[in-house]
Amino acid sequence: MRSWPAILAAATVGVQVGAATVASRAVVEDVGPVSLALLRYAIGVCCLLPFFFAAPRVRFTVRDLAAVAALGIGQFGVIIVLLNFGLLYVSSARAALMFATFPIMTMLLAAALGHEKLSLSKTLGVAVCFAGVGLALLDKLTVAQAAGGEWLGIAAILGAVLTGAACSVLYRPYLQKYPTLPVSTLAMLASVVVLAFLAVPEGVGATVLRLSARTWGVIVFIGISSGTAFFCWLWALGRMPATQVTVFLSLSPITAALLGVLLLDETLSPLTLAGLAAVVAGLLIAFAGPSPVRAAETPSEPPI
Repeated sequence: MRSWPAILAAATVGVQVGAATVASRAVVEDVGPVSLALLRYAIGVCCLLPFFFAAPRVRFTVRDLAAVAALGIGQFGVIIVLLNFGLLYVSSARAALMFATFPIMTMLLAAALGHEKLSLSKTLGVAVCFAGVGLALLDKLTVAQAAGGEWLGIAAILGAVLTGAACSVLYRPYLQKYPTLPVSTLAMLASVVVLAFLAVPEGVGATVLRLSARTWGVIVFIGISSGTAFFCWLWALGRMPATQVTVFLSLSPITAALLGVLLLDETLSPLTLAGLAAVVAGLLIAFAGPSPVRAAETPSEPPI
């Protein structure tokens, strides 16, 4: 039987990522990329802390606590730095298309580590989703060759994708040993500490003082939705294989395109519509077959 609450949680994350991307575009020039990330996740962790303190205490081993913190830093700090560096050399459309390989990277990494076994329907579904994202962005990729150094940007963005895929796969043992809420709160808190140091050279202190009420409203929306989405993301990872969870990230560029039409007066091209149809078809294909068989779990990893 499919875990429909987990499926809904994963789909919610895919939609939220697209919505947050559109919102971030509206304020990133005023705030700065690293400062925006810091404010986004600082608000997100503040949303989680009241529930964290109200929940029963969970005792982490020192080793597990360090691992969760490291994964949180990778999920936000490392990915943010690599993406921002990559965008210095690569157009946003090319970056979005490469980041859409997230499910494929996760599938291959999970299979290489023996966490999941590949099935024909899952492989085909992920491939169709990726093709759909490519169709949706194809009309935006007809630009002249980028200036020298593009390969550095490509390497950075693919490094960000690989980091995110690795975190998605490696989170699972800790989500099976501990409740989702403390894992998500501690991981995001660790990332905020690192981002605080990275945002200092960008002048985050002065930026916070000069932001308008409208900009703060957008940042608060991004932060609250990010905290909620991260909890949904880890909750889904604790109940579904990482490949099936990350495939829903294919909804993010489609969501961004649709919201761009509604909020930014952008044009929705036939290729974007075709891409949306392909992504929906890919999700259906990925879930049409039997559930993938995971490698046997040790007794120290009880199911949630």
